[in-house]
Amino acid sequence: MRLRQFTILLAIVENGLNITAAAEKLFTSQPGVSKQLKLLEEELGLRIFIRKGKSLEGITPEGEEVIRRARNIIAEVAVVKGMSRKRYREEGGTLAIATTHTQARYVLPDVVTKFRERYPDVRLDMHQGTSEQIADMAVGHEMDFAIATGSETLFPDWVLLPCYRWDRSIIVPRDHPLAGTGRPPTLEELAQHPLVTYTFSTRHESSLLKAFREAGLTPNVAFTARDADVIKTYVRMGLGVGVVASMASGCDEDLVAMDGEGLFPRLTTWLGFPRELVWRQWMYEFVELFAPHWTQARIGRAVECDNHEQVASLVTVDLPLRGIGNGVAAAED
Repeated sequence: MRLRQFTILLAIVENGLNITAAAEKLFTSQPGVSKQLKLLEEELGLRIFIRKGKSLEGITPEGEEVIRRARNIIAEVAVVKGMSRKRYREEGGTLAIATTHTQARYVLPDVVTKFRERYPDVRLDMHQGTSEQIADMAVGHEMDFAIATGSETLFPDWVLLPCYRWDRSIIVPRDHPLAGTGRPPTLEELAQHPLVTYTFSTRHESSLLKAFREAGLTPNVAFTARDADVIKTYVRMGLGVGVVASMASGCDEDLVAMDGEGLFPRLTTWLGFPRELVWRQWMYEFVELFAPHWTQARIGRAVECDNHEQVASLVTVDLPLRGIGNGVAAAED
C-alpha cells in the first residue's frame, strides 16, 4: 500500500469520480490511475467504488471509511512535510553519492566544483563501485543519489532521471595497426584483436558483448577493469585494444582515441534517488548542475510516476551527447 494510491483515491473523489479528470490533475495517465485504484482495492480486499461498466457511479460504505482515513493520512503527511521545510532551507549537511569511476573521474569534477562554490557547508561523500555494488548500497539506504548507466532493473523502487547519452571510444597506442587506418575500426577488425574494457555485469548481458554476438562475432576479451585509467595503463602495455566510455577517452600523446559511434548501442546515464528521500534545496541544485533539464518541478513529477518508463517520458528535450574528452555535443534531432 503506497501513499501515492491514497493521493489518487482522493483525486478521484475530488473530481466527481471522474478518473480522466483525476489523471489530468495528477499529471499522469488514466490507465495509471485505474491500475493504482485496482491495486489498492485488491490489497484492501474490498470495493471502494460502485461501478457501472467502466464508470464509477458511487462510493460503497466501506469506501467512505477508507476515504475518511485516507484524508487523515494525507493531512498527517502534510504536517510532516511542514516539518521538513525547515530542513529544506538548511545550508549545510551531507550529500552521499554512489557512482562509477568514469562518472567520478571524468564527469562530476566540474559539477562538484560549481556546487561547492554555492554550498561550501555541504559535505560530499562519494562512493565508487560497479552498478551491482551501487544497487547493493541502494538496498542498504547508504546514499542519497546514485549515478550510473543502464542496469535500471537493479533499482526497481528508485526514481531514475535520464541525464545524458554517450558512445564508447576505441583506444590504441600510436604505433598500433588500427591507429594508422585514419578511421574508426569496424567490429570485424576489433574481433581480430584482444580487448581491454570495463568489467562486465554479472546480472545482465553487456551491450558490448551483445553487439558482437548479433554480428556473428566472438570478441577476445583479454582484460577487464572498473577503472578507465587502469584500462589505459594496460593498453599502453600492449595487452590489447581499449574500449572505454567516450567521456573517459582523453589520452596522453602516446595513445590515440577513436570515436566508436555506431559500433555499439548508445548508452544513457541516469541519476537516481529513493522515493522517500527528504530533499534539501541544494539537492535540487546539484541535480540541475548535472542535468539542467531536470528542474525541481519536473523532479516532483518524476516522484509521482509509477515506473522508469513514465519518468523517461517526462524528458521533453533530446538528451545531451557527451563525446570524446568529456565534451557535451549538441543534442541530436
